[in-house]
Amino acid sequence: MPNRLRFHRFLLAFAAALVLTAASTPFQPADPTRYLNDIKTLAAPDMEGRGAGTKGITRAEHLIEKRYKELGLPPAGVNGYAQPFSVITGARLKSDNHLVVESADSKNLKINEDFVPFSFSSSGQVAGPVVFAGYGATADEFHYDDYAGVDVKDKIVVVLRYEPSGFAEKSGHQGLTQHSQLITKAINARNHGAKAVVVVNGKLGDGEEDLLSRFGSVSGPENVGLVFVQVKNAVADAWLQAAGKSLKEVQEQINSATKPASFALPETLRLSLHIDIETTRATVNNVLAWLPGQTEEYVIIGAHYDHLGRGGVDSLAPSQIGQIHPGADDNASGTAGVLELARLLAPQRGQLRRSILFMNFAGEELGLLGSAEWVKEPTRPLAKAVAMINMDMIGRIKDDKVYIGGVGTGSTFKLILEQAQKDTPFKIEYSPGGYSSSDHTSFVAKKIPVLFFFSGLHSDYHKPSDTWDKINAPSAVRLLDMIGNVAVQLANAQDTPTFQVVAEDKPPAGGGGAGYGPYFGSIPDFGQTENGVKFADVKPNSPAAKAGLKAGDVLIQFGDKPIKNLYDFTDALRRSKVGDVVEVKVLRDGQPVTASVKLEQRK
Repeated sequence: MPNRLRFHRFLLAFAAALVLTAASTPFQPADPTRYLNDIKTLAAPDMEGRGAGTKGITRAEHLIEKRYKELGLPPAGVNGYAQPFSVITGARLKSDNHLVVESADSKNLKINEDFVPFSFSSSGQVAGPVVFAGYGATADEFHYDDYAGVDVKDKIVVVLRYEPSGFAEKSGHQGLTQHSQLITKAINARNHGAKAVVVVNGKLGDGEEDLLSRFGSVSGPENVGLVFVQVKNAVADAWLQAAGKSLKEVQEQINSATKPASFALPETLRLSLHIDIETTRATVNNVLAWLPGQTEEYVIIGAHYDHLGRGGVDSLAPSQIGQIHPGADDNASGTAGVLELARLLAPQRGQLRRSILFMNFAGEELGLLGSAEWVKEPTRPLAKAVAMINMDMIGRIKDDKVYIGGVGTGSTFKLILEQAQKDTPFKIEYSPGGYSSSDHTSFVAKKIPVLFFFSGLHSDYHKPSDTWDKINAPSAVRLLDMIGNVAVQLANAQDTPTFQVVAEDKPPAGGGGAGYGPYFGSIPDFGQTENGVKFADVKPNSPAAKAGLKAGDVLIQFGDKPIKNLYDFTDALRRSKVGDVVEVKVLRDGQPVTASVKLEQRK
């Protein structure tokens, strides 16, 4: 090779290296003032807690879209920057709700005074005889079953709230067990053939009132599969008087012996219920913008922008439900981070080897619905996605402690992170697995490497007190500088990270039973609303994987229990034991497939 040509090629290579180096970091550090101002705006009262179906979340969507337009970033949604999808926001009572006591002295009960339906009750008309079924519990581990010896098929059961007092001692005083939960009582009654459940509070504490649950205050599926209501103690006590018993005496009898005391009420007493509930829905939007690179491969930088609105069932401040939950850290902090990185990276249009897709998800608080929608209906080819970076709650860094998940899912991640961490004060706790309760989980299920940045939980989580003034902006923007460095390294690297399956040290929450009972190993598809539980993924080496179950399977039967939703699955798994071999039925491409799954211990 002539010396002149060799030198010319050296200059070209050197120039290219300079360009690559210049493009490897944002032009300037992230701005703490801009960052905090975005959080203030997103957490302001007129954003109404960015709850699905509110005007506030629409205002937040428009703010994000406006910022992308100002930066000159092209839209990457379906309708411009937006990718719309429908979500269930709750339920409302319609006008035609009745509970009639048919006896010698028939009586129409008054809604919200004498009775109230639960929001996940079935709608429709049911009527029939009544059976008192204690606490409505079937607790094999305690050798206790309120349904033993009574026939409740096609009947209406009356059950007490909570659980027998003896369960505490038998469970080692670990607090109330799953048998106390209302959804567990409903599923158990349905599985025993009942067509309606009537719950009563039973024994009250000193100074405690016999209050009906506020409609919509108890979480559950869209439809639990039977009519489910609550009545006042005095109402139910009058029914038991017809059998010569009293609610107080029967409850004391059960508690004193931890033995069931179920019985059928006289045939002369029948109940007729007509329940009319409307599921409320809203259309929300993911907001997506595109930073073109030199190829169609791309790196995703994302965060969810929705929050709890005025609280609802997910509020951790029940007495403050109805107040705006501003969600400054969860997740205005991550959303502001995406906007700030978009501002810093926008001038590099066409300079990076790969493109960058900025993603702002709605529906995360309802079950990762926005990210589930995008991976189901991607607006860019899924196969071109190199990595996904997710920021969820990055605004409350304390003592320079930062958590980064998903490090094991990408073959090059650890090296890139170590390089990006240089000259930062952070004490980083790495986690190899990519499954947790945030939007990156949807991408792991599609075999896309993920990184999850998180500053930790705090006492204001899911409360009205998660306000902007508690944000540690200086530390957050230092983290953004690091994240921007990581993103640009991924965008410019010659080799893309290879997706790696990570064997978790412990099963993830939501892995078939949300952390309860023995380990099954499936990851539910939270965006799926059909009958059954669809698996977004199956953990490697898990019981489900060993039994041959696969991503895309829809679980419809677990042992002798039908599975209509994730609550059913959770309940069935809780009732199982480590070492049990359970025959399950799934639909695979619409065809039934059975498998025997040996349940393992959670570690």
